[in-house]
Amino acid sequence: MISKSPDPSSAKRGGGMIRNFMIYSGLTLVSRLLGFARDIFITAKLGASLTPAADAFQTALAFPNLFRRIFAEGAFAAAFVPAYAKSLEKDGEAVADELAGDAMATLAAATILITLVCELAMPWLMYAINFGFVDQPLKFKLAVLLTQITMPYLPCMAIVAHLSGVLNARGRFVLSGAAPILLNLCLLVAVIPQHDPVHAAIACSISVIAAGIFQAALLAWGVKQTGAKVHWRLPHLTPEVKALVARAVPGAIAASAVQLNIFVSANLASFVNGGRTWLATADRLYQLPLGLVGVAIGVALLPRLSRAVYVKDAVEAQGAMDQAVTFAMALTLPAAAAMAAIPLFLADALYVRGQFTLFDAQQTAGALFFYGLGVPAFVLQQLYSRAFFARQDTKSPMRFALISMAVNIAAGVVLFKLIGVSGIAAATALASWINVGQMAFTLAKRGDYAPSLAAWSRLARIAAATAVLAALLGAAGHWRALIEAPFQVIRWHGKSVAAKEIAIALTFIGAVLAYPPLLFASGGLKLAEIKAALRRREGLGDDDLGNTPAGA
Repeated sequence: MISKSPDPSSAKRGGGMIRNFMIYSGLTLVSRLLGFARDIFITAKLGASLTPAADAFQTALAFPNLFRRIFAEGAFAAAFVPAYAKSLEKDGEAVADELAGDAMATLAAATILITLVCELAMPWLMYAINFGFVDQPLKFKLAVLLTQITMPYLPCMAIVAHLSGVLNARGRFVLSGAAPILLNLCLLVAVIPQHDPVHAAIACSISVIAAGIFQAALLAWGVKQTGAKVHWRLPHLTPEVKALVARAVPGAIAASAVQLNIFVSANLASFVNGGRTWLATADRLYQLPLGLVGVAIGVALLPRLSRAVYVKDAVEAQGAMDQAVTFAMALTLPAAAAMAAIPLFLADALYVRGQFTLFDAQQTAGALFFYGLGVPAFVLQQLYSRAFFARQDTKSPMRFALISMAVNIAAGVVLFKLIGVSGIAAATALASWINVGQMAFTLAKRGDYAPSLAAWSRLARIAAATAVLAALLGAAGHWRALIEAPFQVIRWHGKSVAAKEIAIALTFIGAVLAYPPLLFASGGLKLAEIKAALRRREGLGDDDLGNTPAGA
C-alpha cells in the first residue's frame, strides 16, 4: 500500500517536531562524544581480552540496563507518554499530573523491589548471565561484585525515564536530552586517575550510582520548573494506573524479547575472552546514530503522533511519519555506510591503545560491520513502534518482537559457531530487519501508515547519495596508509603518535563535508526544508521549542 502525499501544511506543522529532534539530538551528540572519550579511557585502562576487568565491568553496566530498557524506557514509557499526552489534552494539567505521580510511584516501587532481589541473588544469577565466566573464578567474582554495585542505578533511571516522559509530553526536550551527559562525565572523572584495571572497574561502577542520583535530581528539578505537579508518594494502584500497567505488560513482554536477544548474545560472547567487550565497543559506535536519530526522532514523534491520532487527523499523522522516516534515513544511512565500509579503520583508530590490542580491534570490527548493516533497521524500529504506541497498541509489537527473538537466538547460535562473536551481531541485524518488515506490513494492511509516493522518492534519492558516500569511504579505507603517511613523522619515544587518529578525523571531516552536497544534489533533502524546520513561527504548539522555558 502506498499512501497519498500529505497536505503540505502537515510539513509546516511538523517544524516543531524537527526542532525538538534537533535539540534532543544535539544534546545526545554531546553525550555520545563524551561517551567516546569515556570509552577510549575505559578500553585503554581495562582492555578487553587481556584482563578480566573489562568483561566484568561490561556485565555490570549491561544487567541493570536490561531491566531499565524493559520496564522504564521501553514498555512503561511507551504506555505512559500517549496516556499522559491524552490526559493533558482531555482532562487538563491537574488530572494528568496526578496520573504521572501515581505512575512514578508504581514504577519506582517495582524497580526497587527488582533491585533488592537481584542484589541478594546475584551470585546465582551470574551463572545464568555469563555462564562462560564459570571457569574463570576471578572474572566471575569481580562480575558479581561490580553488578551488585551498579544495580541501584536501575530505580534511578526508571525515575529519569518517567520524568523524561512528562517533560517530552509537555514539549520540553532539553533536560531529557542532557541527562546522559552526567553519566559520561562521572565515568570520566572516575576512570582517568586509575592505573590498575580492577581498581578502574570498581571506580567506574561506583560512579554509575552517583550519576543515577544526579540524573534523577536534574529531571525532578526540570519537571518542577515546568509547573507540573508530579509529587513523590507511596504507590497507589488507581484505575488509571491499572489501565496503564495493563497496556505496559504486552510492551514489557516485547521489550523482554528484545532484551532476551541481548542476553543470549552476551551469554554466548562470555565464552570468549574479551567477547563481551568487543560487542560493547561495537555497540557504542552503532548506538551513536541510534541515539542521535532513532531515539531522538522517536521521542519527538510520539507526542505529536499521539495527539494527531487522538483528534483523528490522518493527514497530520501521515505527515509526521513521512517526515520522521525520511529525515531519519537521511541521517542514518551515511553512518551505516561508514560502519560497513571502514569498520577496522574506525575500531583501530578509536580504541587501540593501552590494554586494548589490534586483535581486539579486529574482533570489534567484525561485529561493527554487521551492526552497520542493521543500523537502518534499528532506527526504523524506533519509529514504526511509535505508530503502534500512539494508537495505544502494544500487543502487536510484542508479537513481532517474539518472532524476531526466535530468529535472533537461532541465527545467533548458528552464526556464533560458524564465524565467532561477529556472528552474534549478524543475527541481531537480521532479526531487526525481520521485525521492521512485520511492523511495516501490519501498519500498511491496517491503513495506519505506509510511506507516501513523495517519501519513497526521497528515500530512493537518499540511498543514491549514500551509495556514493560509501564508495568514497571504501576508497579512504583502502588507501588508509597514504592518509596516515604524512603524520607518521609525529613520534614519541620512537613510536608514531596520532597518525591514525588524525587520519580517521580527516576521513570523518571529508565525509561530513561531502554528504550534504550529495544529499541536496540528489534531492533527498532540500535546504529550504532545513531552514523552515529551524525557523520559529507564530502560534507555536505544545510540541514546539518556543514553549520551552529556559533551563527546562
